[in-house]
Amino acid sequence: MMRLQELLGLSSAPVAISFVDAPPAGVPRVSAREAAGCGYWRRAAQGETFYTVADDHKGCPIGAHTHNVPLSAGEQEELSGLVQLMVGMSYLKPDEVPRIPTRKTPLQVAVYAPLAPNPQPPPGSPLAPGSQPPPDVVLVRGTARQLMLLSEAAQAAGVAGHGPALGRPTCAVLPEAINSARTSASFGCVGNRVYTGAPDDEGYFAIPGASLAAVEEKLALVAQANLALEQFHRARAAAASPLP
Repeated sequence: MMRLQELLGLSSAPVAISFVDAPPAGVPRVSAREAAGCGYWRRAAQGETFYTVADDHKGCPIGAHTHNVPLSAGEQEELSGLVQLMVGMSYLKPDEVPRIPTRKTPLQVAVYAPLAPNPQPPPGSPLAPGSQPPPDVVLVRGTARQLMLLSEAAQAAGVAGHGPALGRPTCAVLPEAINSARTSASFGCVGNRVYTGAPDDEGYFAIPGASLAAVEEKLALVAQANLALEQFHRARAAAASPLP
């Protein structure tokens, strides 16, 4: 089976993220803390495999909130201060904050890696040699056209999210996909673009790990269908007659 990156022609490798209770054997802890949790996405997309603990996610209070990182009273105050700053700038409305998706369980260990090259097995099937179990969520960064194909594949697989694409904060796309067991998309926020280097013409698409194989299977069909349809529409556009 072709992989996401090959099928879509992605410039950035998809990232597999798992939330676990303890560090996995043979996986190192991240070598340096990032200013925001989405900075770990950048490192994994560039080829690193590592784990983080809750303290590694306290650089960004908003990200700590979406990841359900346990915070001290002082850290909670810092989060509240940042939220109030955003509200004061009219960047956020007070009633938006309770609606920001968050993970349901407190973060203990998060494992980040570029998505393995081996096909993901269907849920419940034995693992093939060299393959990895499905992560909790797979994060794809791509252009509007690439994310369009993913969205169509998710619809065909019956796992497309019901809500609109998310805006701020971008990291909310992870708990939204995990909690709903459906795909989720985000246009990306300015903080994420600073910490990840994401270009202005790319956004994000999160796929629940258990649905990855189904989405990949449909994506191969959707990508071929779109190529054929593009040729069809271009031929029709070229044959269009001017008005008399």
